Amino acid sequence: MRIVLVVAAALIDEAGQILVTQRPEGKSLAGLWEFPGGKIDPGETPEAALCRELDEEIGVTVAPEALEPLTFASHTYDDFHLMMPLYVVRRWRGVPRPIEVADLRFVTPDALSTLEMPAADVPLVESLQAKFRAQSAP
Repeated sequence: MRIVLVVAAALIDEAGQILVTQRPEGKSLAGLWEFPGGKIDPGETPEAALCRELDEEIGVTVAPEALEPLTFASHTYDDFHLMMPLYVVRRWRGVPRPIEVADLRFVTPDALSTLEMPAADVPLVESLQAKFRAQSAP
């Protein structure tokens, strides 16, 4: 089975909301919400790929040192296996805008569970929600 390597980011704003993007028409899983990111090119590090993808997809500049590794997803689809590290990003330059995505929005950690997302993103949501619960615990 073919293994596909992709990388994703949870951009977290000052209010503690997380950016999600909507997959555009014409792509697989169109209309579903996901964390921004994309494929890692040959010879590219996950961090370099994520910085490039965030610029291309939503027009923000992120320095590699602003990427905080959180977790990863390992999910088997019908015709490939997806490996996807997720990084938390709290600092970036620019205002996120939909360039290569259909739409984007910031949502609360709890609201992530209400969005229709690709199956590979579900464990990432759970990890993010657990991170926020741990941060707000006394």
